[in-house]
Amino acid sequence: METSIWDQILARIETKVNRHSFSTWFRPTMLVADGGRSITVRVPNALFKDWLTKHYSVVLSEALAEVRRGETSLVFVAEPGAALPPPDEPILTIEESDEVVDGTTPAGLNARYTFDTFIVGPSNQFAHAACRAVAEAPSRSYNPLFIYGGVGLGKTHLMHAVGQFVLQHDRTLKLTYISSERFMNEMINAVRYDRILDFRERYRSVDVLLVDDIQFVSGKEGTQTEFFHTFNALYDAQKQIVLSSDRPPHEIPALEERLRSRFEWGLIADIQSPDLETKVAILKRKAEAEAVPLPDTVALYIAGRIKSNIRELEGSLIRLIAYASLTGREISLELTQEVLKNVIEQDEKAVTIESIQKFVSEYYQLKLVELKSKNNSKSIALPRQIAMYMCKTLTHASLPEIGRSFGGKHHSTVIHSIKKVDELRKRDRDFNSIITNFLQSFR
Repeated sequence: METSIWDQILARIETKVNRHSFSTWFRPTMLVADGGRSITVRVPNALFKDWLTKHYSVVLSEALAEVRRGETSLVFVAEPGAALPPPDEPILTIEESDEVVDGTTPAGLNARYTFDTFIVGPSNQFAHAACRAVAEAPSRSYNPLFIYGGVGLGKTHLMHAVGQFVLQHDRTLKLTYISSERFMNEMINAVRYDRILDFRERYRSVDVLLVDDIQFVSGKEGTQTEFFHTFNALYDAQKQIVLSSDRPPHEIPALEERLRSRFEWGLIADIQSPDLETKVAILKRKAEAEAVPLPDTVALYIAGRIKSNIRELEGSLIRLIAYASLTGREISLELTQEVLKNVIEQDEKAVTIESIQKFVSEYYQLKLVELKSKNNSKSIALPRQIAMYMCKTLTHASLPEIGRSFGGKHHSTVIHSIKKVDELRKRDRDFNSIITNFLQSFR
């Protein structure tokens, strides 16, 4: 059966929002009609229509552009049996916007992601200060600025905040915010349609370039070459470059050395998982933004049990607010425990050796069998040592048991691995941050 245009859009959206938000706000929707210039989607009620329009316009815009329907109008209609609005009166119109901004319209930037809405804590204070310095004096503070940290910890928020601050304070500057994946796709299309000179002019004539998730250029030689020349052109012209990644430059696999060295020319700032107090503050700020009273007991309960990342944290709160609104019940500790029962149970699953091995192998782009093999090359030995270290730290498994799980290694090998990682954490600040983020993602 042919996939509908709305299913294609939903598939893109699912990669951009956390699973709780997707399940709450997007799964109950249904395609009504695809009129070419407009797509009509039915939602359960007016609350859904308002919420999707208010909170997900940027996500929807990106998804439409990715399925080559960037100029299509998106119309939400509410159950039950609401009459379809006339074609010339769409409830929500999303146009594909040019990523290069001339200072008048912050295209591609989420209006909610500003420095004012970013909660600063010990885990992100350094990265926040660096981004603020760059935004206040582009190309005069740190160039390039490289931000890294785990998924859902606020890297994208800071990138958008930099962009919006720059545009608000100097409307003459040209700024581009883009993901590395989109950079690659645009480059491919430029080559395909013989427009590579236009592509280069577009990205090499900006004053500020913000590139999210730069780790995705890993292994893509053509994209790396093009970005290398773009980087050089901007850097030589003293234009500001800000990059984000889920890991520091030296941990990005299959990255050309010439790019890695350039990424390390400026300042590297990491973001770690937030502590309990910061998570409570984030929840309180989010609730205030939605004009919803949030009892302290509820905030502490959610913050204490959602340990994965900020995105999951906010997603859980959104789920709670939606449920309370739809059922007409007040937010209480009892309601929170009821609504988030499955979410919290999943977040509190016991950590196993297998789950750690899977996590480490995916991060370092290795096969699970390689982690358990006798191959002692550095690209495999270090991830294996890290995995053993994490198994000892996060599980109750004995040293012999850990050794057996890694292809029958002797317990002395496990001891050596633990000592090796401990020593590296003490010597290398970046490495220590990576391991800390790894451990926090399981707690």
